[in-house]
Amino acid sequence: MTKEEELKRSKRLALSLLAGAAAVFVVTSLMPRGLWTDGLRAVSEAAMVGALADWFAVVALFRKVPIPFISRHTAIIPNNKERIADNLAGFVEDKFLKPESLAAVILKTDPATSVAEWLKEPANRNYLASHLLQLLPEILATVDDARIQQLLRDALNSAIGKLDMSRSLGSLLAALTKDGRHQELLDDGMVALMGIINRPTTRDLIAGQIAAWLKREHAAMELVLPTEWISENGAAMIAKALNNIMLDIAADRDHKLRLKFDDMVQRFLVRLESDPAFIARGEDFKRYLRDGDTFNNYIADLWGSVRDWIRADIAGGESKLNDGVIQASQWLSEELLRHPGMRASLNQHMAGMARTLAPAFSSFLTRHISDTVKAWDNQDMSRQIELNIGKDLQFIRVNGTLVGGMIGLLLYTIAQIMEWAGSYLHP
Repeated sequence: MTKEEELKRSKRLALSLLAGAAAVFVVTSLMPRGLWTDGLRAVSEAAMVGALADWFAVVALFRKVPIPFISRHTAIIPNNKERIADNLAGFVEDKFLKPESLAAVILKTDPATSVAEWLKEPANRNYLASHLLQLLPEILATVDDARIQQLLRDALNSAIGKLDMSRSLGSLLAALTKDGRHQELLDDGMVALMGIINRPTTRDLIAGQIAAWLKREHAAMELVLPTEWISENGAAMIAKALNNIMLDIAADRDHKLRLKFDDMVQRFLVRLESDPAFIARGEDFKRYLRDGDTFNNYIADLWGSVRDWIRADIAGGESKLNDGVIQASQWLSEELLRHPGMRASLNQHMAGMARTLAPAFSSFLTRHISDTVKAWDNQDMSRQIELNIGKDLQFIRVNGTLVGGMIGLLLYTIAQIMEWAGSYLHP
């Protein structure tokens, strides 16, 4: 049964009770007077009064009732649409979108655990992967739109144009070198370099270079010297010397090479931020990124290859992207379920984001609600509200008929008692 059918059914019920009360009133008015006849007429009369009063109250909410001096107080909902819109928006904002309320709901419902439990089921992981892959073609089509590409290029060029490459790089390196962090990078670099030097293939390469040097520079002596022995031992000696140097640097925080490296980094940072030559090179690099055909063609070709691979993967029978999403979802579920602290931390972060974003989101949503309601046609708004709550309002009319009848019966009974008492006291 539709809402309109339910509303009509409720109206018929209320109207039937009113018609029944009116019929009883007419019949009893035509009958000879008596205790029961007068009582029924009093009940039906009061029931009609209650039904008509509540009919007026319900109808006056939605439409104008042409009664002199009263009609201006009818059609309450259509005539107060703007105030209703603002009050509705304010109610939603106060009761549902307060930052602390949203944060409390997030912490109470524990969304991190819910997501982990949901992703635990293979069917849900497959569902998520399939829907994400359904979105990808539309995303690719959006990015491939010439107008969207132009918009992205304009936005990127604008961002690049505002960027001070030299000073930005200087600020980044300053952050990376703060509190001697660059020395830790130097240590890691030396460890990696020692690993390379100590590889047999590296030593063979050095030995080969020594042997080639002997043959090239000292061809005559190379015929009588033990070239292979010299090459192998020379490579070992070079590797050992380099290892010793780097071990000394690693052990001594004040080593002169370490201090020289620190000084070189600091001077480089100063030049990045103040040297006109470096600043000019930064501007040249910006122009290369923005206007260089080689770079832009490379990016376009790279994107085309990635796009074509994604489309081919989606169209194929066994999608690697689909498998990747499923595996990532399974890993995320297992990790979240294994670490309660991680779930609690995620919930806290989500609650923090809700506190931060709620004011802006609340303002947008409440303004949207208010503007949408105000844009509705008066009669259409009234009709929609009546369809949704009118069925329940019709029971006001039903109750008015029944309560009015009971009050009529009570008043008639009191009147009869008073009449009987008066005749008894004054015979």
